[in-house]
Amino acid sequence: MSTTESILEEPQAFLPHASVAAYAAISGMDAYRALVAEAERDYPAFWARLARETLQWKTPFSSVLDESRAPFYEWFRDGTLNASYNCLDRHVEAGNGDHVAVIFEADDGTVTQVTYRALLERVCRFANALRTRGIKKGDRVVIYMPMSIEGIVAMQACARIGATHSVVFGGFSSKSLNERIVNVGAVALVTCDEQMRGGKALPLKNIADEALAMGGCEAVKSVIVYRRTGGKVAWHEGRDLWMHELTQAEEGTCEPEWVNAEHPLFILYTSGSTGVPKGVQHSTGGFLMWAAQTMKWTFDAKRSDVFWCTADIGWITGHSYIAYGPTAIGATQVVFEGVPTWPNAGRFWQMIAKHRVTVFYTAPTAIRSLIKLAESDPKVHPDRFDLTTLRLLGTVGEPINPAAWTWFYEHVGHSHCPVIDTWWQTETGGHMIAPMPGATPLVPGSCTLPLPGIMAAVVDETGRDVPNGQGGILVIKRPWPSMLRNVWGDPDRYTKSYFPEELGGKLYLAGDGAVRDEDTGYFTITGRIDDVLNVSGHRLGTMEIESALVANPLVAEAAVVGRADDTTGEVVVAFVVLKGKRPTGDDAIAIANELRAWVGKEIGPIAKPKEIRFGENLPKTRSGKIMRRLLRSLAAGEEITQDVSTLENPAILDQLG
Repeated sequence: MSTTESILEEPQAFLPHASVAAYAAISGMDAYRALVAEAERDYPAFWARLARETLQWKTPFSSVLDESRAPFYEWFRDGTLNASYNCLDRHVEAGNGDHVAVIFEADDGTVTQVTYRALLERVCRFANALRTRGIKKGDRVVIYMPMSIEGIVAMQACARIGATHSVVFGGFSSKSLNERIVNVGAVALVTCDEQMRGGKALPLKNIADEALAMGGCEAVKSVIVYRRTGGKVAWHEGRDLWMHELTQAEEGTCEPEWVNAEHPLFILYTSGSTGVPKGVQHSTGGFLMWAAQTMKWTFDAKRSDVFWCTADIGWITGHSYIAYGPTAIGATQVVFEGVPTWPNAGRFWQMIAKHRVTVFYTAPTAIRSLIKLAESDPKVHPDRFDLTTLRLLGTVGEPINPAAWTWFYEHVGHSHCPVIDTWWQTETGGHMIAPMPGATPLVPGSCTLPLPGIMAAVVDETGRDVPNGQGGILVIKRPWPSMLRNVWGDPDRYTKSYFPEELGGKLYLAGDGAVRDEDTGYFTITGRIDDVLNVSGHRLGTMEIESALVANPLVAEAAVVGRADDTTGEVVVAFVVLKGKRPTGDDAIAIANELRAWVGKEIGPIAKPKEIRFGENLPKTRSGKIMRRLLRSLAAGEEITQDVSTLENPAILDQLG
């Protein structure tokens, strides 16, 4: 860490403003170094201190880290607590029940405010309703909901009774929803009649009905429906129940189920390098502690802040930094139902001004889209709005390129607010590598340094550290409390995916490449090292998209790769061989549109290929292996300079180019 000061000589570095540093909980690099040294000096004691200071425990823990079953690590295993109690009750009991918990802005601009006392009552009523339906500790409940107060209530209510929730993004198809319901063994589904996005109603209940009708969902005895629009829905008597009718009949208090710290709080599905999504399993104690601690460190969040994370509760960011992190520290947060470009591209800036947002956390894809729109229409440029309440900006989901970082810093943060570029994953539970706003000099394009206690490194294919300045594989060398505990129902996949024997079996494999600056040690993420694409911050497995394409009766074979994109980070490019002759002209356009719609139905709109190219075959070796590196070059429009001597059919490259 002694070389960090050298970054101050770099012209692109941004020092924390004196006012930011003075306000921050961690002020200056010396304070950061002291925390790093504390973790290195006594790793278990460091995490034990944070867990005791951050959470309220029903039964204090005596065991901190159990490595006896590595890599199935356990943290605080003999302690008991309840996540909902830590997020709600303790704030009310401390006299902060009238503090605003959520400022909800609907798609049409309608605003609803809910205090911590009112949110606690709503959670208790729904928790009691779940218990009345026979749902108990250890049961799994799937939540297929839009951005709403009710979505947060459903998650917290599950946590309150010890049921494990699995939230499915409202943009996923009925097939994707069915796969997750079946895999997790859900006994109940919480959904809504319709969700509103960009002035349009989308039929979630109908999609949920299709998913349940596909089979394998016989364990689902209750479908609880939030009435959002009043739109017409099919109804199955005895199974389907209105959320408002259920909760009206219940008491506004509910004794929490005190669970072991290792009790599964939630299971969240993420794409892997195979076609089957992975159910990432997170614990209660470790996850909640780190969500709360990173709110304090990375966002320097205070009770007086108005925090706004623009993510969806269907993703890990919505778990850590909407449903649990902000509520665990008693903060006020904005929750938004709509999209950033409706009714115009000034929606984000208008909301920041209206709600006096102080901390704003969004995705690079959104920023890049809004840059284009703002530069073409001065009326929606952030310079036209009062953004003076902002004191901190953050980005999530993918690396932010320096140009977008600088625009965000200058036009949204008025060259005053630090831009916190956070690297983390569904599997990590919370931020891993990110600046501390009052301490870390910022460099556009770099997520800077690991948070205290996070032992990140860049290694080669054998697990050996590589020198700074040399690219390699990003790993975490020591377990941390908020790490995933398993892949639901598939421990073998957990070990092979995240702790491969090739790296020694004890290094956590992030699946990302990285490089560290030669002088400062700052990390820069260079992209995925496996067959996973990052489209607008959403992880998509290439094999999952390929499987969906091949399931179409027209398709004989398909290969999917990613192509860099200025707005979304990556786009999906598909190379397809049909069972019939290769189409051209209008026929090719029509079939490509049909296949895009097919993928949207099979997986969800986020997985639709941006481009589909048709060939009579795919480039393969003589042993039949598809040469994906060549397809990546073709998709990028690059000249093929690699060795093609092993190709069985080199002429196919001209056809696909």
